[in-house]
Amino acid sequence: MRTGLILMALAVPSTVMAQAAATPPRPPPEKSVSEVVITGQAPAVQTSVDRRSYSVASDLQASTGSIGDALRSVPSVQVDVQGNVSLRGDANVTILIDGKPSGQFQGEAKGQALQQLPAERIERVEVITNPSAEFRADGTAGIINLVTKTSSGAGRTGSTRLSMGDGDRVLASASAGFNSKTLSVSGDLNLRHDTNKQATLEDRLDTHAGYDHALQQGTVHIGLDNATARVGADYDLDPRTRIGGELRGNYTDFHLDGFSHQDRRDAAGGLIQSYDRSLDIDQQRANGQATLKLRRKLEGEGHEASLNLTYEATKDDRIRAGETENRFPGLATAFDQQRIDNDLARTDLKGDYVRPMGDGVTLKAGFDLQYDDNSYGNRGFRGPSPTALLPDPVLTNLFLYKQRLAQAYATYEHPFGDLTVLAGLRLEDMRINLDQATQGRKDVNAYARAYPSLHLSWPLSEDRKLTASYSQRVQRPQAEDFNSFRLMLDPLNYRSGNPRLRPQQTQSFELGYEYRKAPVMLLATAYYRQNDHVVIDVLRDQGGGVFLTTRENVSNTRSGGLELVANGRITKDLTYSLSGNLFWNQLDAQGLGFPDRRSAVSAFGRASLSWQATDDDLIQVSTFLNGKRLIAQGYYAPSTGTDFGWRHKIDDRISLVLTARDILGTYRDKLVIDTPGLRSTSRRDPDSRSFMIGFAWTLGGGKVKDPGFDFSNGSSPSPQ
Repeated sequence: MRTGLILMALAVPSTVMAQAAATPPRPPPEKSVSEVVITGQAPAVQTSVDRRSYSVASDLQASTGSIGDALRSVPSVQVDVQGNVSLRGDANVTILIDGKPSGQFQGEAKGQALQQLPAERIERVEVITNPSAEFRADGTAGIINLVTKTSSGAGRTGSTRLSMGDGDRVLASASAGFNSKTLSVSGDLNLRHDTNKQATLEDRLDTHAGYDHALQQGTVHIGLDNATARVGADYDLDPRTRIGGELRGNYTDFHLDGFSHQDRRDAAGGLIQSYDRSLDIDQQRANGQATLKLRRKLEGEGHEASLNLTYEATKDDRIRAGETENRFPGLATAFDQQRIDNDLARTDLKGDYVRPMGDGVTLKAGFDLQYDDNSYGNRGFRGPSPTALLPDPVLTNLFLYKQRLAQAYATYEHPFGDLTVLAGLRLEDMRINLDQATQGRKDVNAYARAYPSLHLSWPLSEDRKLTASYSQRVQRPQAEDFNSFRLMLDPLNYRSGNPRLRPQQTQSFELGYEYRKAPVMLLATAYYRQNDHVVIDVLRDQGGGVFLTTRENVSNTRSGGLELVANGRITKDLTYSLSGNLFWNQLDAQGLGFPDRRSAVSAFGRASLSWQATDDDLIQVSTFLNGKRLIAQGYYAPSTGTDFGWRHKIDDRISLVLTARDILGTYRDKLVIDTPGLRSTSRRDPDSRSFMIGFAWTLGGGKVKDPGFDFSNGSSPSPQ
C-alpha cells in the first residue's frame, strides 16, 4: 500500500506555499469545484479540498492573548498548558507563518514561542490535516498556517491597541501601511509583558530494582517581555512584474524562578534522600528573518512564476542556575550553573510555477532548497557556592548540526465531469551531518524519498460535497533530538537526544462530507493514519533514583476517528461554532516492557457562542475539552477551560475589549507514566485565570469594515 498508491495530490487552485508573494489587487477569482467560501450569515470559515481556514480576527481572546490562546478556539487544534500544539491528538505538527517555516516554532522552544507571541497580529488560521504534494512533507499530523494581518484600504492606514490586566500583564501594538497603485508598504510592532505562576507535583514509584518512591512538590514563577516587529513592501515594476521584501524580528526576555522539595523513601517508608532545589533561568532569544520576493505574470490568466529567498537567524542564550540544599543525608549545599548558547541559521530558496491549461486543468511545479547550520553549546559549572564555581566537563558540550534539504514537486489537476482529481508527487533528498564535538562523534543521516498524494472532490448538489484524500508524509526529528549530550534538569532528572533516530513515516487517509446552506455549515471527516518508526520520549531508569528522558524509534501507531464541525446562526444576533473529534489510537509498546499493544478511545471538543447584544456590543463565551491522549509509556489526562470576552464599539474606529481566560479555574496539565516497573504522575497547575481590558483604535483607509479574509497568505496589503 505504501508505494502502490502513487496517485496523488490535491484539488486546490492555490496553496499557501505558492502564494508567498502576493499579487496586485484584482477582482476575486472564480471559484472552482475544489474551493468553497462560506459567506452569508455563517461565521467566517473557508474550505477547500485540503484545508479549512478559520478567521480569528473577530475572536476576542485573540485580541488580548497569545497565539496559543487563539489556537484553542480553532477546530481540530489542541493546546496544552505549556503551549504544545496537537492536531487531532497528534503533536507532530508543522507551524508556518504566512506559508513559510520559522525557527521560532521548531525545537524545544516552539511551545514557549506560541505562548509568548501576541495573537493580535494573526488574521486567520489555516488547518491542513492532509496536505498535498505541493506542500512540504514535514509534519505527519498536518500543517497549521498562521496568516498575519496587514493594513488594508487606500492611502495611509494604521491602528493601535493597548491592553492591561491582572498580574502586571500588558499588551501594546501598532500597525501602519501605505497603498497605491504600484506600491504597498506595511509594518507593525507588538510589545507584550506577561507573568504566570505554576504549582508543580511529581509522584514517582520505581520498582525496577527494589522500591523507590519519590515525591517532588514546587512552585514556579515566570515573567517574560516580548517584542515583535515586521516591515514589508511590494512594488510593481510593470503590470506583470512585482518585487518585494520583508523583515521580521522577535526578541524575548524570559525569566523563571522555581523552588521545589523532594523526598525519596523505601518500601518501609524510610527516608533515602531529601533536598530542596532552587532554580533560576534567564533566557534571551532573538530571531530575525529577511525575505526577497519576485513574481512574474506570464501569458494567459493565472499563468505565473515566483521566486522567494529567505534567510533566518536565531540566537538563544540561557543561564540555568541551581542550588541544591541537602536535608538528608547531611551533605553540603551544592550549586550548579549551565550557560547555554544556541545559534541557528537557515537559508531557503523556493520557486513555484503555475500553468492553467484550460477546462479546469492546471499544472503546478516547483523546487525548495534549504540549508541549516546550527550550533548548540553548553558550558557547565559546579561548586560549593555561587562565587566558587568550577568548570564541569560532565555538563559541558558542543554539538554542531548541518542539514541540506533539496525538494521538487509537481501536481496536475484535471476534472472528469463532476469529479475533480489532482495528483502530485514530491521528491526530496536529505543529508544531515551531526558533529558531537565534545564526544568526538560524527554521524551522517542521508536518504532520498518520494511522497505522493491524491485528493478528490465530488459535488453531490449545490449544497453538498464529498472529498477524499491520501498522502504520505514524514516527521523528521528536530536538530536537538539528535544531540546525545545529557542536559541536567535537576539532580534526579536528565534529558538527551539520540543520533541514531530515523524519521517517522506516515500514510494518511481522509473522507469528508460538507453541507453548506446559509446560515448553516456542517463538516464531517473520517480519517485513518498509519505511523511507522514513531519518534517518542522514553523515560529510563539510570539507578540511584536518577532518570533519563531520551528520544527513540520504539513504536508504530495507528489512529482513526470522526471529526464534526458545525457553524451557524441560532437567531439574528446569536451565532455558534461547535466541533468535536472522537478517535481511537493504538500503539505498539512491546519494546517498552508492555506485553501487548496499547489502545485508547478519546474525544476532543470545543464550543463557542457569539451574541451581538446591541449594535455596539459583542459578547463571546467559549469552552474546550482536550481528551485523554495516549503516549508511549502512559497518557496525558483530559483538561478543559472556559473563556469570556466582551467588545464595546465606542465608534467606528475605537473599541473597548474585555477578556477573561479560564474563568472557572479548571485548566490543568497531568501526565501519567504507567509501565510494568515505573509509575509516575506529573501535574502542572498554572495560574491561568486572567483578565485583560484594552482599547483598539483604527485610522485611515476610509470606513472600517468587519474583518474578512480570502485565500491569499496575507503577506502584503489587500486594498478594498
